[in-house]
Amino acid sequence: MTDSVGAAPIAAGPHDSRPQWFGHPAQLARLFTTEMWERFGFYGMRALLVLYLTQHFIFNDRVGNGMYGAYMSLVYLTPFVGGLLADRYLGSKRAVKFGALIMAAGYLMLCFGGDTAKPFATYDGVRHEVLAETAADGTNKQFVVDGGQRLQIKGRDDGSVDLLAADGTAARTIAKGGFASDAERSPLYVGIMLTALSLIVIGNGFFKPNISTMVGSLYAKGDQRRDAGFTIFYMGINLGSLGSQILCPFLAVAFGWWAGFGLAALGMLVAWALIQFDGGRLDGYGEAPAAAGPDRSRLIYLLSVAAVVIPWLLFSNTLDAPAPVEGQGIIGYLVALPVLGKALFLTFIIGLPAILVWSYRVGNKAEFQMMLAAMVLIVFNVTFWTLFEQAGSSLTLFADRNTELSIFGLFSISAGQTQFFNAFFIVLLAPLFSMMWTRLAARGLEPGIPVKFGIALIGVGLGFLFLVLGTTFAGPDYKVALWWLAGLYLIHSMAELCISPVGLSMITKLSIARIVGMMMGVWFLSISVAQYVGGIVAQVASVETVGGEVTNLGVSLATYAGVFQTIGIASAIIGAVLLAISPLLKRWMHGVN
Repeated sequence: MTDSVGAAPIAAGPHDSRPQWFGHPAQLARLFTTEMWERFGFYGMRALLVLYLTQHFIFNDRVGNGMYGAYMSLVYLTPFVGGLLADRYLGSKRAVKFGALIMAAGYLMLCFGGDTAKPFATYDGVRHEVLAETAADGTNKQFVVDGGQRLQIKGRDDGSVDLLAADGTAARTIAKGGFASDAERSPLYVGIMLTALSLIVIGNGFFKPNISTMVGSLYAKGDQRRDAGFTIFYMGINLGSLGSQILCPFLAVAFGWWAGFGLAALGMLVAWALIQFDGGRLDGYGEAPAAAGPDRSRLIYLLSVAAVVIPWLLFSNTLDAPAPVEGQGIIGYLVALPVLGKALFLTFIIGLPAILVWSYRVGNKAEFQMMLAAMVLIVFNVTFWTLFEQAGSSLTLFADRNTELSIFGLFSISAGQTQFFNAFFIVLLAPLFSMMWTRLAARGLEPGIPVKFGIALIGVGLGFLFLVLGTTFAGPDYKVALWWLAGLYLIHSMAELCISPVGLSMITKLSIARIVGMMMGVWFLSISVAQYVGGIVAQVASVETVGGEVTNLGVSLATYAGVFQTIGIASAIIGAVLLAISPLLKRWMHGVN
């Protein structure tokens, strides 16, 4: 059997005569390692991004979370195009190498961020410089100089702001809405940051879908090792992210943001080298399709670099987007969305039905029903990733503001490093889940894909509810113990292992063969929409800050707890609905499991 992009002949299961690696084709080892180093760079950078935006450029929570959501959504949107170009022109291998180089360039550009933005506050029509001070207990305090007095900024529960004199009394109180904070930023360095993010977005579009397609091409149709293979591959992702989410934040704190981003760039270059210098181990896998005309690869590379201007403009539009006006309802909110938000929702709403119409016209009844099942699961996938990816935005800010980051009183970790819990639990649990699925499959007891999706949705909801329970035990400093956050990541990691590796495998099994690369892109499109909606959810959890610091930790804790409780309950209910309709989806899948 040969895949659609020129893979070598494949034998199934125990009759596979190729060299093996833990019972899988040996080529999986190199793809596993390549993805590990690529994810080292990607997740190392992600661990820093929202903190970089809110602490270095001193954007407020609404802008920082919105930019994070926009970046993550574009990261998962461009694979739709990258998969299509690889299927038709480049082949998966060349696409992966090109994407790796472009991403490395983006990480390197992030090393040049300039000086930290200078915060200021405005009230009564007058602008005041904001001064920062770290108290003896490690808390950060913000001050303004007003009338010759140095006044501490303290937010109140009702949204007003007290300006405290040295003796702790309120020198004056600014009514809600009368106090605004912002910062002076260098347009040059903001432009460099936007260019760097744009390069990463373009590069990821070529890398991400095509490395997964290469893994799928290692297995024949019906090979029961496929799910286990993708689970092993997925463990490689988390091995890379585990190391980077410890080291990149550490370097950023110890030496500066440039050091953390520089290490991410190094990881990306290692990933490129593993494919570029593969010693022939990947010959026949991910090759370009037989050309019907001239080689268009150089033109595609050139146009792709030029296309950096598109995400750059979308990011700029997101930065400049005004805050939604209260009282205008959901329609008013959608109208006020940045261009990216409107484009994403429009693409998703039109794209999925269009592919189903095409499948109905060109496929037989079974193929159409399989594609229909895939699309239904893709829609539920949006809900999962909307909530799961709060890790890089609202949960990281929660860790920074309302979590005691001490480890048994011996040492403390940074807020960015808390993201390593997810990777740690995945590395720990992935082999166990792989063995569990394999043994259950051998006995005919493995739950179907829709059931796994439903379990995952319930799990991500329970994770948030677990953390909400932890907020009820917060101390007088309005901080919860680190282990409540770790518990959330444990529950989320188990949920993730039910959906993500299975989801990648599901696309390769349910898709009509000639568009499997594009369907990988559709899968990542659903995650793209989820990332953007996730940014909106994180914006709902935004709290008032001055100079990147919260002015009232009690309000902050209550805001996060309220949002997390709402999305936790909603996710559990949606997961239960999916479990209820899973028998229908199973019939549409015609034996795919």
